[in-house]
Amino acid sequence: MTSQPYVVVVTGASSGFGNLTARALARAGHTVYAGMRATTGRNAPAVAALAEAAELHGVRLSAVEMDVQDQASVDRAIDHVLAEQGRVDVVVHNAGHMVLGPAEAFTVDQLADVYDINVLSTQRVNRAVVPVMRRQGRGLLLWVGSSSTRGGHPPFLGPYFAAKAAMDALAESYAAELVKFGIETSLVIPGAYPSGTNHFAHAGAPGDTSRAAAYDEPYGRLRDTMAETLSGLFPPGREVGEVADEIVRVVSLPHGERPLRTHVDPSRDGSEVVSAVYDRVRAEFFRRVGIGELLTANAAL
Repeated sequence: MTSQPYVVVVTGASSGFGNLTARALARAGHTVYAGMRATTGRNAPAVAALAEAAELHGVRLSAVEMDVQDQASVDRAIDHVLAEQGRVDVVVHNAGHMVLGPAEAFTVDQLADVYDINVLSTQRVNRAVVPVMRRQGRGLLLWVGSSSTRGGHPPFLGPYFAAKAAMDALAESYAAELVKFGIETSLVIPGAYPSGTNHFAHAGAPGDTSRAAAYDEPYGRLRDTMAETLSGLFPPGREVGEVADEIVRVVSLPHGERPLRTHVDPSRDGSEVVSAVYDRVRAEFFRRVGIGELLTANAAL
C-alpha cells in the first residue's frame, strides 16, 4: 500500500498496457478507474474481470465508460469519477491504436482516425481533467509514448509512429504550460513488446487495398515477418508487465521528483540515448531564452 493513494484514471484500459497498469496501480493502493468504451457490449468481459480482481485482492478498481473519441463520453467519465471521489490526481494517457501497412495505402480519413485515437484523445481528456487539477493545485499527466519517436524503427507503421511522435510533442508543451499550476508531466516510453499487448494482432490495415497490393511483391515478406523480426531482437525473460510496474513507480514518486521521460525498452532501439541528448538540448534552450523556470527538476536525463 502506498503512503499517499491517488485517484487515477487510465484510458484505453480494456487490454494491454492500460489494463495491466490499472491493475498494478490498484494493487499499489490507488483508487483506479479503468476507462474503456462499450462497457456493456464487447468489453463487458473486461469490466467483469476487473470487478473480480477488485474483490479478490480487496482493491479499489473499477471500469468507467469512456470513449476517448467522444468529448461528451470523456466528460461524463470524469464527472462520474468526481462525483464518487471529489478529485482526480493522475491521468494515464494510454489509449491508442496501431496500423500496419504501406503509408501510401492508408486513406486520408484513416490517418485522421489514427491521429484522433492517439493524439486528439489526450486533448479531450485533458480538457476535462486539467481544470480540475488546476483547482486542486496538484496533479500528474502521465503519457504512454513510444520508443519509435526517437529510436530506430521499421517501415510499414508510419501513421502510428507519426501519431505517437505528435503526442510526445504535445506532452512536452503541456509540461511547460502546467508546471506553474503544480501539475507534473511524465512520459513513460515503452519499446516494442512483441507479445502481451495485442498491438500487432489488432493492427488496422490500409483502406486502399489496390495500392497496398502494389507493395506485395517487393515488400510482402518483410512486412509479413515484421512481428517475428522484432521478436528476434527481444531479450528473454522480459514481460510486458514491466511497463505497468514503471508507471506505478513514477506515480508513486514524491511530487517534484518525477522524471519528464523514462524508458522501458528491452530491445534497446536507441530511443533512450537520443532522448538524453534531446532533453538536454531542450533544457538548455529553455534557459537560453529565459524560461528555465518552466522546467521541472528532472527535465533532462
